[in-house]
Amino acid sequence: MASGPLRIGVCGNGTVGGGVIALLQDQASLYRSRCGRSLELTMVGARRDRDDCLVPPSVAVERDLSLVASARDLDVVVECIGGTELAAELVRAALSSGKSVVTANKALIAEQGNELYKLAEDNGVSLLCEAAVAGGVPIIKALREGMAANCVSSVTGIINGTGNFILSDMAAAGRDFAEVLAEAQALGYAEADPTFDVEGIDAAHKLAILASIAFAMPLKFEEVYCEGISQVTPEDLTFAEELGYCIKHLGIAKQREQGVELRVHPTLLPKEEQLASVDGVLNAVRLEGHAAGATVYSGAGAGRLPTAAAVLADLIDLARSGSEVISGLGTAVSTLQDRAVLPMDDVRSAWYLRLNMLDQPGVMSQVASCLGAEGVSIEALIQRPPVHGQQSVSVVVVTNEAREQELGRALDAINALEGIDSQPYRIRVEG
Repeated sequence: MASGPLRIGVCGNGTVGGGVIALLQDQASLYRSRCGRSLELTMVGARRDRDDCLVPPSVAVERDLSLVASARDLDVVVECIGGTELAAELVRAALSSGKSVVTANKALIAEQGNELYKLAEDNGVSLLCEAAVAGGVPIIKALREGMAANCVSSVTGIINGTGNFILSDMAAAGRDFAEVLAEAQALGYAEADPTFDVEGIDAAHKLAILASIAFAMPLKFEEVYCEGISQVTPEDLTFAEELGYCIKHLGIAKQREQGVELRVHPTLLPKEEQLASVDGVLNAVRLEGHAAGATVYSGAGAGRLPTAAAVLADLIDLARSGSEVISGLGTAVSTLQDRAVLPMDDVRSAWYLRLNMLDQPGVMSQVASCLGAEGVSIEALIQRPPVHGQQSVSVVVVTNEAREQELGRALDAINALEGIDSQPYRIRVEG
């Protein structure tokens, strides 16, 4: 183990970077005792000063972030600036100059990680990203180290706190999506443009990283299927409750004989499942290993100190390892196995279908016939009585497992029926 200090440059002094800078000062003695050497904040790269981020007078502050990446007296650069263009330039420069990099940037890793991990390996340095997925939940270390003796068959997670907050609040208060989204924005849980969160892009970034580590495969963000939560209604949440389910926005990665499933979408989960009880802005991930079985990890998925603590966990690993390179993916890039991503048409699941149909004899039997023609069987059915003055009724059907392609053809046939009042809405069912 190295005895000299681990010299650290932090780029970015916002929420996460400021948290890292604060922890390095506040917990210096704790980290020294755990590493056998000090974690020394040597340089900060920041375009402007912030009142909520106090940098010690002895630490150099550079306005030009490239000077941090090229500095000779640093061992590791912490990238906390976000985005992908400038961050990618910064990380490439740091790795190329022989510095390890710790980042909280899930978009950067998911979209450009294959190139960056190869660059780190070629330069004999480490690229670590514990903070990029699930904030303070140590899920990457759990996969890379704790599950190292397991063949991991599936990763299922609530990995976006904004979406989980919205669905949890909709279910608890019976409010619609737009109203709860506005509240999430007011509370700072959602951005002014919430697309990345509510349409699943943020979760897809994280799922691509988890799948790469779990299955020892290259990152395949561009092949992750994404479906958002904006079409989920309070009525869906009520029906799910009546059927013994809740609705969560999940990232799901599974190994199948034909390929790997990579998908993010609303999902009905049985209420007895552990993930079903995770509400608000919390994150949770369930791993399935051949030896360990199912293990679940839950906690704060974002926030200044939880995310900063994940960054520090990577820095502590680097301090303990000395000159030894740590593989951020748990294996050398050259040993990754390219795995085909299963087309969504071939993915099998059970289905929740919400239909609005005219309150007329024979319509339900026609719906059942359309499903049966594609080999889709009905497991449960709920039909609401007609509201006075209305001619249509809400009907919910839960099916047994069927391929998406089969279900899609059945829904096309159902939608063509004269007794169907609006486009059917479907949600996948897990468990």
